[in-house]
Amino acid sequence: MRERLPDRRACETISAFYNFKEFSVSFGRYADGRLAEIFIRPMKASADDVTHTCLEIATVSSIALQYGVPLDVLRSALPKNADGSAAGVLGAALDQIGGENGQG
Repeated sequence: MRERLPDRRACETISAFYNFKEFSVSFGRYADGRLAEIFIRPMKASADDVTHTCLEIATVSSIALQYGVPLDVLRSALPKNADGSAAGVLGAALDQIGGENGQG
Protein backbone atom coordinates (compact mmCIF):
# COMPACT_ATOMS: atom_id res chain seq x y z
CA MET A 1 0.00 0.00 0.00
CA ARG A 2 1.24 3.47 -0.82
CA GLU A 3 2.31 5.64 2.10
CA ARG A 4 1.03 9.05 1.11
CA LEU A 5 2.74 12.29 1.96
CA PRO A 6 1.07 15.28 3.60
CA ASP A 7 -0.16 17.93 1.16
CA ARG A 8 2.27 20.45 2.66
CA ARG A 9 5.78 19.25 3.48
CA ALA A 10 9.35 20.41 3.74
CA CYS A 11 11.65 19.98 0.78
CA GLU A 12 15.44 20.22 0.54
CA THR A 13 17.31 21.13 -2.63
CA ILE A 14 20.92 20.31 -3.41
CA SER A 15 23.15 20.14 -6.46
CA ALA A 16 24.30 16.77 -7.75
CA PHE A 17 26.87 16.18 -10.45
CA TYR A 18 26.84 13.48 -13.09
CA ASN A 19 28.95 13.25 -16.24
CA PHE A 20 30.37 16.75 -15.60
CA LYS A 21 26.86 18.24 -15.56
CA GLU A 22 25.05 19.83 -12.62
CA PHE A 23 21.53 18.82 -11.66
CA SER A 24 19.10 20.32 -9.18
CA VAL A 25 17.88 17.60 -6.83
CA SER A 26 14.96 18.34 -4.52
CA PHE A 27 13.70 15.76 -2.08
CA GLY A 28 11.22 15.30 0.71
CA ARG A 29 11.21 12.95 3.66
CA TYR A 30 8.68 11.28 5.88
CA ALA A 31 8.49 12.49 9.48
CA ASP A 32 10.83 9.66 10.53
CA GLY A 33 13.55 10.83 8.10
CA ARG A 34 13.08 8.25 5.33
CA LEU A 35 13.38 9.55 1.79
CA ALA A 36 9.87 9.86 0.32
CA GLU A 37 10.20 11.72 -2.97
CA ILE A 38 12.81 13.07 -5.32
CA PHE A 39 12.82 15.58 -8.18
CA ILE A 40 15.73 15.92 -10.63
CA ARG A 41 16.23 18.66 -13.20
CA PRO A 42 19.24 19.72 -15.26
CA MET A 43 20.60 23.07 -14.03
CA LYS A 44 21.28 24.38 -17.53
CA ALA A 45 18.89 24.42 -20.43
CA SER A 46 19.05 21.01 -21.95
CA ALA A 47 17.47 18.87 -24.60
CA ASP A 48 13.88 17.95 -23.76
CA ASP A 49 14.78 14.26 -23.70
CA VAL A 50 17.27 14.79 -20.84
CA THR A 51 14.76 16.83 -18.83
CA HIS A 52 11.98 14.31 -19.46
CA THR A 53 14.23 11.39 -18.58
CA CYS A 54 15.12 13.07 -15.27
CA LEU A 55 11.46 13.68 -14.50
CA GLU A 56 10.55 10.09 -15.36
CA ILE A 57 13.24 8.43 -13.25
CA ALA A 58 12.48 10.71 -10.30
CA THR A 59 8.74 10.01 -10.53
CA VAL A 60 9.20 6.23 -10.69
CA SER A 61 11.69 6.35 -7.81
CA SER A 62 9.32 8.44 -5.68
CA ILE A 63 6.45 6.03 -6.29
CA ALA A 64 8.69 3.07 -5.42
CA LEU A 65 9.76 4.76 -2.16
CA GLN A 66 6.13 5.53 -1.28
CA TYR A 67 5.21 1.87 -1.84
CA GLY A 68 7.90 0.82 0.61
CA VAL A 69 10.86 -0.10 -1.59
CA PRO A 70 13.89 0.47 0.64
CA LEU A 71 16.37 3.08 -0.56
CA ASP A 72 19.26 0.60 -0.38
CA VAL A 73 17.34 -1.73 -2.75
CA LEU A 74 16.93 1.10 -5.27
CA ARG A 75 20.61 2.02 -4.96
CA SER A 76 21.84 -1.56 -5.38
CA ALA A 77 19.67 -2.05 -8.48
CA LEU A 78 21.21 0.95 -10.26
CA PRO A 79 24.23 0.51 -12.54
CA LYS A 80 27.67 1.32 -11.17
CA ASN A 81 30.96 2.26 -12.79
CA ALA A 82 34.01 0.01 -12.36
CA ASP A 83 35.12 2.15 -9.38
CA GLY A 84 31.74 1.64 -7.65
CA SER A 85 30.48 5.16 -8.32
CA ALA A 86 27.03 5.78 -9.74
CA ALA A 87 26.78 5.25 -13.49
CA GLY A 88 23.67 7.42 -13.91
CA VAL A 89 22.08 10.62 -12.72
CA LEU A 90 19.65 8.96 -10.27
CA GLY A 91 22.45 7.04 -8.56
CA ALA A 92 24.55 10.20 -8.38
CA ALA A 93 21.63 12.10 -6.85
CA LEU A 94 20.94 9.37 -4.28
CA ASP A 95 24.64 9.25 -3.38
CA GLN A 96 24.63 13.03 -2.92
CA ILE A 97 21.57 12.86 -0.65
CA GLY A 98 23.52 10.33 1.44
CA GLY A 99 22.94 7.60 3.95
CA GLU A 100 21.83 4.02 3.34
CA ASN A 101 18.39 4.81 4.75
CA GLY A 102 18.16 8.21 3.07
CA GLN A 103 19.21 10.13 6.12
CA GLY A 104 22.19 12.15 4.96
